[in-house]
Amino acid sequence: MNDAVRDPAIIELAAEQTHPLRLAVLRFDTVTKDVVFPEDTWPGARHLGMLVDNELVAVSTWVPRPHHDQPAVQLRGMATSRAAQGHGHGGALLEGGCERMAAAGTTLVWARARDAALEFYLRHGFEVEGDGFIDQNTQLPHHLIVRSLA
Repeated sequence: MNDAVRDPAIIELAAEQTHPLRLAVLRFDTVTKDVVFPEDTWPGARHLGMLVDNELVAVSTWVPRPHHDQPAVQLRGMATSRAAQGHGHGGALLEGGCERMAAAGTTLVWARARDAALEFYLRHGFEVEGDGFIDQNTQLPHHLIVRSLA
């Protein structure tokens, strides 16, 4: 058995449980340290985590939010701990989240992805939409990405 992924499980989280990884991974090199998203408490928002050997190694937030007037879910706050990166945990969480969204009737997922993570998302079936931009909160380059779940 591959010891990189031992007893992995995708679990539902409270928004607050995502904050330590959001801070450590998504805000360590940014001008803002704010890890609370207004959407965290929106109706239908779901927070998922990947547990490996009882340790939370990755988190993601899924928010019902239209994209170009289409019903969709926005992926936010996708973060995998530095120690767990490169072992498939983030990809497993992303795929598991997409499966859950599809099972709930969602046909489109979109996100504002950091350019540093674009290859990860492209490997998982996302496509870049439009030109890049600098995110006002992080001051880092991003692109809009989309994935059809239909």
